[in-house]
Amino acid sequence: MTSANVILTHNQIIQKIRRIAFEIYEQNFDEAEVVFAGIVGTGYRMAQLLEEQYRQVSTMNTQLVKVTIDKKAPLQTFIELDCELESLEGKVIVMVDDVLNTGKTIAYSMKPFLNIRVSKLQVAVMVDRSYRRFPVFVDYMGYELSTTVNEHVEVQLDDENNYQVTLT
Repeated sequence: MTSANVILTHNQIIQKIRRIAFEIYEQNFDEAEVVFAGIVGTGYRMAQLLEEQYRQVSTMNTQLVKVTIDKKAPLQTFIELDCELESLEGKVIVMVDDVLNTGKTIAYSMKPFLNIRVSKLQVAVMVDRSYRRFPVFVDYMGYELSTTVNEHVEVQLDDENNYQVTLT
């Protein structure tokens, strides 16, 4: 059995999400609206937390969008948004996921947004594993962690009192 090492504690995660919210505001203060597009699962939960923090530091309009994709077979499935794509026209889109590993999930998740005119398309992740196979650039990251292929990084944001990032 492999033991898990805690990389980020609850308080550290909250601090990182707040810092990312400030960074997003600093890069987009002159925009009309910021859309937080969270990838289904922990990415969407992180987008919820990020939007909450963002609303505390900015009076700018925000929108939260759930992006549903099959992470194991992104080419074989349809990517769904829980809103009309046209409603996002001309806005800043921040794609949010928990861990950036190869970049494949985020790259495919961007597809719907490439069919409309957006002001900016940015990426925010809690952990960047620096193991890219796809050309995905991270605009906002909580933590950068170089890992081996066999290691697993897990972000837990499901229990409001015990967020953590672990490495096994």
